[in-house]
Amino acid sequence: MSHTKYAAARTAAGFTLVEVLAALAIVSVLLLGSAALVRQVALTFDRGTRSVTEGERLVLAVDRLAADFASARFVMRTVEGGRVAAFSAARAGSETPARVAFVAAGNVTSGPQGEELVSLTVERDGDLTRLVRRRAGWPGPRASFEEALPQDPVILFEGKVDIAFAFARLTPDGDLAWYDAWINEPTLPRYVRLIVRDRTTGADLLGEASFTVRANAPPACRRPDANLSCLAVAPLRSPQPARGAP
Repeated sequence: MSHTKYAAARTAAGFTLVEVLAALAIVSVLLLGSAALVRQVALTFDRGTRSVTEGERLVLAVDRLAADFASARFVMRTVEGGRVAAFSAARAGSETPARVAFVAAGNVTSGPQGEELVSLTVERDGDLTRLVRRRAGWPGPRASFEEALPQDPVILFEGKVDIAFAFARLTPDGDLAWYDAWINEPTLPRYVRLIVRDRTTGADLLGEASFTVRANAPPACRRPDANLSCLAVAPLRSPQPARGAP
């Protein structure tokens, strides 16, 4: 084979530099497109997973709160001016978070009577709002809530939402009157409502979900010789009606 024919055969069997560069450019475009597609799919999946996780956490928070409020104990505590039910709910202040505290049934090591103080606080951290549960052994009716220091914080739910509580009592007519605070009352509220609203859309994420407080009489009413006088405790101060609660 002559040198000319050999050179022609080598040229026909290979690629020119221009062809190689064009192929590399096409491959680069395909890789960039694939990477963008994978990233978009990953972001969509992450948003969907995060939404499911938040929904599941809200459901678990509702289950936890339902169990806590259902196990609330009607015990009395001593305050300046008399004795009141061991259930306190304060609105958020300029430097203090909204807080609900009450005595509930605990394990055998929770306190002298196997009871614990449950504390629920609504706390802000930047754009996030958290509902945090803490607990402490209940030292007894002569102690104040301030003497028990709740620990073991558990974030029940968090998100870009507004969280509040409302408390209901039965009126003499059998209707429900709702309040946004419950301080120094002689009885426990009949119902507690958790309000979780999306801060962007204003949507109520829980609707009208309410928890029933089953305890409606102090321990003194359990005695065989008890009569209606066991309920005769004069209120120290009436709570204020809730703003925005039904």
